[in-house]
Amino acid sequence: MLITQKKVDTVKETVNGLSTDETLKVERRLDGQLWAGRNGDATAVQVTRCFPWSQPDRFISLRDDDEKEVALISQLSDLDKESRLSVEGALIEAGFVMQIEKVLSINEDFEIRHWKVLTRQGDRSFQTKLDDWPIKLPGGGFLFRDVSGDLFFIDDVENLDEETQKHLWAYIG
Repeated sequence: MLITQKKVDTVKETVNGLSTDETLKVERRLDGQLWAGRNGDATAVQVTRCFPWSQPDRFISLRDDDEKEVALISQLSDLDKESRLSVEGALIEAGFVMQIEKVLSINEDFEIRHWKVLTRQGDRSFQTKLDDWPIKLPGGGFLFRDVSGDLFFIDDVENLDEETQKHLWAYIG
């Protein structure tokens, strides 16, 4: 990994030949795929937030189909307007998380846990593997990933109703 220095003394990384400075161009092409590159060379990429809860608009990794990092964006404002809008759109698509407001039921059956919940987006049902447990986040709250890869988030368990807390007790203590 090479380190370069900008005029304003901010350190930028160069990963696999693509820099995170203003020369990085990111665009969504007609096929819907996000592409990143500079100097005419481009690679199809997917966006990943390195710190999705504590710094959602900083340290955004652009990765190829093999999950190899192509570029690291230290902050969105480093990009030109078109690139920034392309990355922001991809982040919205990739980072959709449903906020759980109430747990209606949790049932276990054949290696699967079935959840019925009320989210800010409405009633939802999802499934998790029996051996998949909620992830306690450093900034607070719990994150659930269902078998399809969708994310569900509970911000503060203590602010939820008593019935929901009883449902969750066995899973988050």
